[in-house]
Amino acid sequence: MRSRIMTFLVLTILFLVVDYYVFQAIVVVSRNWPAVPQALVRYGFWIPTVVCVSLLMWWMFGDPYAVSSKARNWVATGIFAVYVSKLFAVVVLFIDDLRRGVTWVVNFFNKGAAGDAAGAAITRSDFLAKTAVAAAAIPFGTMAFGILSGAHDYRVRRKTVVLPNLPKSFDGVTIGQVSDIHSGSFFNKTAVKGGVEMLLREKPDVIFFTGDLVNNEASEVKDYINIFDKFRAPLGVYSVTGNHDYGDYHRWASASAKQRNFKDLLEAHRLMGFHLLKNDHHFLETGNDRIAVLGIENWGGRGFAKYGRMDEAYAGTQDAPVKLLLSHDPSHWDLQVRPQYGDIDMMFAGHTHGFQFGIEVGDFKWSPSQYVYKQWAGLYQEGSQYLYVNRGFGYLGYPGRVGMPPELTIIELKRG
Repeated sequence: MRSRIMTFLVLTILFLVVDYYVFQAIVVVSRNWPAVPQALVRYGFWIPTVVCVSLLMWWMFGDPYAVSSKARNWVATGIFAVYVSKLFAVVVLFIDDLRRGVTWVVNFFNKGAAGDAAGAAITRSDFLAKTAVAAAAIPFGTMAFGILSGAHDYRVRRKTVVLPNLPKSFDGVTIGQVSDIHSGSFFNKTAVKGGVEMLLREKPDVIFFTGDLVNNEASEVKDYINIFDKFRAPLGVYSVTGNHDYGDYHRWASASAKQRNFKDLLEAHRLMGFHLLKNDHHFLETGNDRIAVLGIENWGGRGFAKYGRMDEAYAGTQDAPVKLLLSHDPSHWDLQVRPQYGDIDMMFAGHTHGFQFGIEVGDFKWSPSQYVYKQWAGLYQEGSQYLYVNRGFGYLGYPGRVGMPPELTIIELKRG
């Protein structure tokens, strides 16, 4: 409790310092306004502060897990959006303060000896004050647009992968990949249904789901089972679990409650018609040919849980001419798959969401995600092995996307 109190006090003080600093720009911008709108803006400025501090207090000392994960996401997003936006204003105001400081020093040395009022206050620039307000409005508006427009702006991304050992019967087979659904974050069921229908219109031969069906609790997907059970393909729908599917980030009343939750999650896969691969494999057959699909539980780098067992999933597939692996975390590729399983032709992953923020123009792509993950979005190749990292169907935390739209992947396999 003591650490929570200290954290709350430190964050509250930081909030107030940022708010007071930005308020100076509001004062400058509104100083020539009529009395009523001036008062509304100046007093209204502090309303988000009161709301954010109150929500922070609830989060620290209440029980945020008594409400849905969706509600928690909106609370966290609201606080984040308000103060990240204000930090942009702080940067501009700091530039103004540097200008004022330099001017004061110059005046002091040039006029101080003559007895002039060298130490008199130097007013804040009207231009920079207005710039600071605009600087705060731009990121806030961008995040709002990312929620309203970007969250469900599904895009189909297509890639062709040539595999020399691909059996003739599988030449041209198409794989639809979906990842990171995070059903606990959804707020537009109609849009989600539209995303599912968009993939089905591509008529893939087989569908892979690469983990994170929920944020924390299996109950989050309950209202979406009758949407995701529409995923159907001639060769089947195969899935694996991601790091969020185990409930590791939730406060459970008991260990047995957590175990029941995971069983409910497995049942959700069954109800949706997903063939869940838990450190297991399955053979896809066409004509007289077959290839292996391996799937493991979450196996992550950077401190993420390692539930997966490649040795179990791999056993019995040695003679398969082509092996496709479903593994949620792309870190697994470099850390275990490539060093130890050189005959895994292609791995399908997700996890990164492309940070839900980035820039992609032609062959150029950038996202903060690239500073954390070597492989974070799209197709990668090392020697004869491939990795595809899906940018995610849903979203986590921030309920939107900016420059990194949700993805539906179509991979066509061709013979070399």
